[in-house]
Amino acid sequence: MHAIIVTGGKQYKVSEGESLFIEKLDVEAGEQVVFDQVLAVLDGDNATIGTPTVVGATVEATVVKNGKGKKIRIFKYNPKKGYRKRQGHRQPYTKVEIKKITA
Repeated sequence: MHAIIVTGGKQYKVSEGESLFIEKLDVEAGEQVVFDQVLAVLDGDNATIGTPTVVGATVEATVVKNGKGKKIRIFKYNPKKGYRKRQGHRQPYTKVEIKKITA
């Protein structure tokens, strides 16, 4: 069984037992989180597509950890002008493990 959920402005195709990295949520590690914006539930040959969401469908997950991704470097410059700007960024994430999909 698969489901398509929306969290953090992005869509994810998830299945039970799967771990995935999503945009940071305000929950601690070990807590339960319920995603109620389910766009579709796919169960073998049966597919339930929402308009825009499937009524009564939820996806339960457990938060494994919160962290930051690898650092990316941003470097801007204008040639012949002496303008140099260096910046770094680490995107925060939440790692969740999908426990149960109900439709």
